[in-house]
Amino acid sequence: MRSDRQRKKRKKWLWILLSVIGVFIIASGSYAFYIWNKAQSTIANIQENIGRDKSDKRDQKVNFKNRDPISILLMGVDERKGDRGRSDSLILITVNPNEKSMEMVSIPRDTRTEIVGKGIQDKINHAYAFGGTEMAIKTVENFLDVPVDYFVKVNMESFRDIVDAVGGVTVENDLDFTYEGYHFKKGTIHLDGKKALAYSRMRYDDPRGDFGRQERQRQIIEAVIEKGASITSITKFGEMFKVIENNVKTNLTFDEMWAIQENYKDARKNIIQHQIKGSGKKINGIYYYIVPEDERLSLSNELKKHLGLNKETAEK
Repeated sequence: MRSDRQRKKRKKWLWILLSVIGVFIIASGSYAFYIWNKAQSTIANIQENIGRDKSDKRDQKVNFKNRDPISILLMGVDERKGDRGRSDSLILITVNPNEKSMEMVSIPRDTRTEIVGKGIQDKINHAYAFGGTEMAIKTVENFLDVPVDYFVKVNMESFRDIVDAVGGVTVENDLDFTYEGYHFKKGTIHLDGKKALAYSRMRYDDPRGDFGRQERQRQIIEAVIEKGASITSITKFGEMFKVIENNVKTNLTFDEMWAIQENYKDARKNIIQHQIKGSGKKINGIYYYIVPEDERLSLSNELKKHLGLNKETAEK
C-alpha cells in the first residue's frame, strides 16, 4: 500500500472519461482515500470487453510509457429499455503527446459507408444497432483506415445528469433558436442538464445541419471538461460517480487512465477539429451523407500522420 506521502504526490490527477458526450471528463483537486477507491471501483464497474487487446490496424499494442500516440472513439448512443439503439454521435480523438496536440473528427451519423460484419452500405450510425460496440468500432476503423485503440460510450439520455453533476455549463452560442420548448439566444448562455441536452440535439433548424449539432456537442464536452477540472467537492464527485456508473462504458482501465494522465495531459492544450466534407443525397428514398473518396483519403492520411503511422491510405 502506498504511504501517505506517496498519496500526497498524487494530489492532482486527471480522470478521462466520456460524457456525451459522450465524453472526456477530466477532474483534478485534493482527494480523500475514499475518492481514490471509489474511482477505482467505478471504473471497474463500467468495463466493456470487446474481445481484443489491440486494434487489427496496429502491429503492436500501444505503450503508454513510450508515449505512443493513441486514438479514442467517443460514442453517444441513444439507448432505451429493450432497444440497443443507434450511435447518435461519433467523435474520433487522436492524441499525440509528443506534438502536444489532439485532433477531433466528428463523423456525421448519416455517412454512407460499409458496415463491417454486415457486408452492406448503410448509415454509419446503424453499425451500432446491427452489432453493438464492436461492429461500430470496426466500421469506423474501416471508414477512416486508422486504429481505434479505446472507446468511451455514453448514453445520450445521461447528458443532462452529467451536466447537472458539474453544476451546469456555460457556452458561447452563435445561433438564436428555439428547441424542445427552450429558447437559446445568441451569446454567452448558462445551461442546466435538460437545456444542455436540447441544445446539443437540434440540427434541422441549423443552416449547417449536422455540423452545427456536432459543434454544439463539442462545446458541451469541452465545458464539462473545464468545469470538472475545478471540482473539489466530495459530494459532487459522488454524484458524478453514480452518473458514470449508470451510463458509461469503456475499455479503458483505471491504470490506463492514470497512465494517460501522467504522459498525455499536455496534449489537450492544442485541439484541432476536423469537419468531414461531403453532400447529402437520397438513394432509394433514404437520405445519406456522401463523403468523396479524395476527402476520405486526405483525412485518413492526416490522422495516420498524427498517430505516427507511416502507411498511407490507398483508394478503395
